[in-house]
Amino acid sequence: MDGETATRQDERLQFGARVVAPENAAPEVHLPQTLRAPSLPVPTSSLTPLARLGPALRRSFDSELEHGTAFVFVPVFIALGALFYFSAPAEPGLGGLLLATGLLAALSLALANRPGLRMALLAVLITLTGVLAAKFETWRAGTQMLGSEISTRLTGRLVRIEQQASGRIRLTLDVIATERPVLRYAPDRVRATARAVPETLRPGDAVQGLVRLMPASGPVRPQSYDFAFNSYFDGIGAVGFFLRNPELVEMADKPGLMTAAAAWVEGWRTRMAQHIAASIGGPEGAIAAALITGIRAGIPEEMNEALRVVGLYHVISISGLHMALVAGTVMFGLRTAFALAPGFSSRQPAKKYAAFGALGATAAYLVISGAGIAAQRSFTMLAVMLLAVMVDRAALTMRNLAISAVIILLIAPHEVMGPSFHMSFAATAALVAAYAAWASYRERRTPRRQASKYGPVRLAFTTGMKYVSGLSLTSVVAGLATALFTAWHFQQVSPLGLVANLAAMPFVSAIVMPAAVFACLLMPFGLEGPALYAMGMGISAMNSIALWLAERSAFDATGAIPLSAVLVLTAALAIMTMAGSALRWAALPMLVAGAFLIATRQLPHVYVSEDARLVAVDLGDGRLAVNRPRPSTFTFQNWQRAANAGDVARPVEGDTGPLSATPADDQGALPFQCREGLCVARHGSGATVVHADGERTASTACSYASLIVIDDATANNPCRGSSVTVITKRDLARRGSAEIVFENDIADETRGTEASSGTEAGVRNRTSARPTLHPKIRFAIREPYRRWHAHRQYSREARGLPPWQKSQGE
Repeated sequence: MDGETATRQDERLQFGARVVAPENAAPEVHLPQTLRAPSLPVPTSSLTPLARLGPALRRSFDSELEHGTAFVFVPVFIALGALFYFSAPAEPGLGGLLLATGLLAALSLALANRPGLRMALLAVLITLTGVLAAKFETWRAGTQMLGSEISTRLTGRLVRIEQQASGRIRLTLDVIATERPVLRYAPDRVRATARAVPETLRPGDAVQGLVRLMPASGPVRPQSYDFAFNSYFDGIGAVGFFLRNPELVEMADKPGLMTAAAAWVEGWRTRMAQHIAASIGGPEGAIAAALITGIRAGIPEEMNEALRVVGLYHVISISGLHMALVAGTVMFGLRTAFALAPGFSSRQPAKKYAAFGALGATAAYLVISGAGIAAQRSFTMLAVMLLAVMVDRAALTMRNLAISAVIILLIAPHEVMGPSFHMSFAATAALVAAYAAWASYRERRTPRRQASKYGPVRLAFTTGMKYVSGLSLTSVVAGLATALFTAWHFQQVSPLGLVANLAAMPFVSAIVMPAAVFACLLMPFGLEGPALYAMGMGISAMNSIALWLAERSAFDATGAIPLSAVLVLTAALAIMTMAGSALRWAALPMLVAGAFLIATRQLPHVYVSEDARLVAVDLGDGRLAVNRPRPSTFTFQNWQRAANAGDVARPVEGDTGPLSATPADDQGALPFQCREGLCVARHGSGATVVHADGERTASTACSYASLIVIDDATANNPCRGSSVTVITKRDLARRGSAEIVFENDIADETRGTEASSGTEAGVRNRTSARPTLHPKIRFAIREPYRRWHAHRQYSREARGLPPWQKSQGE
């Protein structure tokens, strides 16, 4: 090596450079990091808040991914897909869904090196999975729905028998045959009531009788509970009542094995419910039967209403509370029994055996309670948690809740539209999040004196305070999480819900449900008497609390909540409960937006029933005017809560002349005045609302009415060429109940379309260039029909036909 080469190598070693060059090529020198121009980080304090937001969000997302939060949001996207399917204006095509699903799956695999884009594609793919699951369930249900009212002689096999508090008996029947007339498109299963049935009637028996069948109705107002939707997925094709009491008949064809087994289980449940109700007696016996067997038909309506008002109705339905109490009682009893055998418990995993026993007990409870959808959901959630205990995993975690939700959404996607699903998962998610936050706080706080060092008095006081505070926190968290859905589905909240739960839940948790478990265990031996007595006493205490608080509870109506507010606040709730990092702060603007949407909502001014018989007008002073002296209780109470109205203004029989002669701008709201088939009321905006029994009667109101509802399916618009909005019985039969809002509008010429032509807002404004009233109509059902509403098009009213009469030779 010559001197020049050695000198170069010394220089390279001194500065740490590396030579990477082929022979006879100029060497390329790479300087070390220490010799490069420094790339100094920009101080965070010098960045704008908006510039700092990006890195903070990225760190939060990375933290959420590291903790597996992405999986927790899987059921959220599946539910979003199911909601999209059931709310879609038309049936989504299967080919397009499958093509989009396959394309997204391929793209997500191809973009494995682009995690952000891949996550977004997976979210859309999971949403499409929810759409496909909902579409498959709709096809699988395939319930044959009755299209029009009809009387027929029906022969059916009894599926379920329920004794109602009114004294009538409700029967669920699988239709075997119909005659006089024979229904060409008879439903497979119907539900009908009767005054009396044969004493020996049991599930599995065949009965026959003359029955009046009616199609399932739609919502009593837009975006409320849809009876036809739930009947479709429950397999109930028609409802009705027996004109004469049904009779037992002998059938040559015997039921299949599965049908016979289901009938045996149902008969066992029915006998158990009757025995429990008779042993305890009164409303307490009916509630005890509901808690054990799930049969709630015998509970008096005043007791149901009291429990709803004070927020205790969740005790009646078979829910996660009951499953948890049953599992907890069995698990505690088994672990106590194992502790009495130290040799066994020291060598065997006693906790896992207890969890397995609790799982078996909850499975038996599921069968006894009738295996309703709500009970199935509760059992699924609890089964996942008990299985987690059996495999040495944490039981109460958000991941287990997500697994339960995924299972339920894939099996029964339609549950995503119901209040039970919303409230149970919202409450559970909030409680799991609160439990995790409390556990994290306890880990960080300074250790305190152990309870074992306390004296007996202080120990008892401390234990009692922990129980009360824990129950209070549970009630507050669950109440806040479910308040939104209670207001959305039922338009009411429970002002005294916390007080009622604090006072009543100790009786339910410590007396009622443990006594129910012991009663079921002792019933085969005939020793259930003391357990049922204790159960009845606990229920009596709960009922006393509910009735006392219900009498002192303030008016609990909230008014109708906008769907947009529900969606925004639900997204906020999901982020608050499922996120574990600073991303929770993203829920704050959503909470503000949801509160703003509720504060700026506009409640409907007029409500119209789908049979065109009932019309209500909000008078703006806390009263809701109605056109019938004795309106349907269920429908009118729903409208009262939606309008946030506490009192009813019944119609006055009198002369409608003063109303028709008074200009719209000169008089305030007035209740209905009725005469000779015409009822007239005035809204506070000046709009005149008319209900007429026919086209000829309605034509007399064309000169002064703003809205006319005609209770006649054969009627046409009698006010053509005027500014009056007309809704006929045919419109309502096709499109369901309606809500109307009067808006001010400036029009220079007549414009708009008629409600009877099928538009959302049938408006014909006066030709004068002045502010006029613009009735904006929203119907409950859209066309083209989805499968659960397709039967509506076959009714006589929807076809513009008069009511059926024998004289017509039909």
